[in-house]
Amino acid sequence: MSAPASTAQASHPFDLAPALAERRRLHRYRQRLTQTAPAGRQARVDGRHYLNFCANDYLGLANHPDVIRALQDAASDTGAGSGASHLVCGHSYHHHALEEALADATGRPRALLFSTGYMANLGIIGALLDKQDAVFQDRLNHASLIDAGLACGARFRRYLHNDPASLGAQLDKAGDARRKLVVTDGIFSMDGDAAPLAALCDAAESRDAWLMVDDAHGFGVLGPQGAGTPAAQGVDHRVPVYMATLGKALGSFGAFVAGSDDLIETLIQFARPYIYTTAMPPAVAAATLVSLRLTQAADDRRELLAAHIRRFRDGAAQLGYTLMDSATPIQPLLIGSDADAVALSERLRERGCLISAIRPPTVPEGTARLRITLSAAHTPQDVDTLLAALEESAR
Repeated sequence: MSAPASTAQASHPFDLAPALAERRRLHRYRQRLTQTAPAGRQARVDGRHYLNFCANDYLGLANHPDVIRALQDAASDTGAGSGASHLVCGHSYHHHALEEALADATGRPRALLFSTGYMANLGIIGALLDKQDAVFQDRLNHASLIDAGLACGARFRRYLHNDPASLGAQLDKAGDARRKLVVTDGIFSMDGDAAPLAALCDAAESRDAWLMVDDAHGFGVLGPQGAGTPAAQGVDHRVPVYMATLGKALGSFGAFVAGSDDLIETLIQFARPYIYTTAMPPAVAAATLVSLRLTQAADDRRELLAAHIRRFRDGAAQLGYTLMDSATPIQPLLIGSDADAVALSERLRERGCLISAIRPPTVPEGTARLRITLSAAHTPQDVDTLLAALEESAR
């Protein structure tokens, strides 16, 4: 005789609705906006124009006519795609020229292209470390760095944010590790502050560890000719593994790692995301090379961007907003409550300013914020418009 059926409906293991409902309840449900304008200072969503203060196009190069022309010309010559991975037959002369230029721009012997920053970090850390090793990461590192550290199999340690003493204490506990890799963002993507690279280098070098810097938000913006955060802090020669992305200040797409000949050859041989991925379209590499040249010559854009940052910080402080310790284009307004951050984002959107609310798990609990990003494409009047909208929204 069969057992009576339960009166309660059992939850199916693949019932996904409850987790989605919980996200909504917590005001953490993410939704995409369909953009119909070119990348730049303005966005167009559902037919309405907004001033865009949430893109990472820091130098305003994503829609530069020279970059667009280079993309079009190269596509006419090489087609829309690469057709294969770099190690099969997808490595074009456009890729090669860009790698050589990136190595030169960062003052390193060689550079290697990856399709995305996420893949670059998985590839670098996975190729360098295994269960014999240890990896040490800042607690606020980008998710791709954290995921790469967990996936590589090495002993995984996190040190207090921007705290060299905490790093040193963690390193001292891993004396038997074959390799020790310290990993940090150069500029932290959600706080906008810079890593204290000289002190981190001291801690790493004194314990036979290497330092890896993910400079996605510093390359092109900081340092001489935009060479990045290590160059700006005078320690570029002390960073063995330098990684940065091409879709932010350069306004293009992809990522790269720069370092010694042995490092690049190791990645070519062992970095699985590099080996088993179709190469980026050659036309993208050609356009990025033009963007890199524009970036190196863009001191006027960097000066304008710095003026926008000062203008915004002075105005926001006068309005009583809580600013974070950032002198970079990333200017978070710390709100705290998820619901309050979402509400402020919506009020600003009503006033014509597009700014995303950043909530956990992207940032720690209780630190929801508006992540305002400034660009050289903005005007001083744009910044004043944002400040006026923040003043009205605060009321």
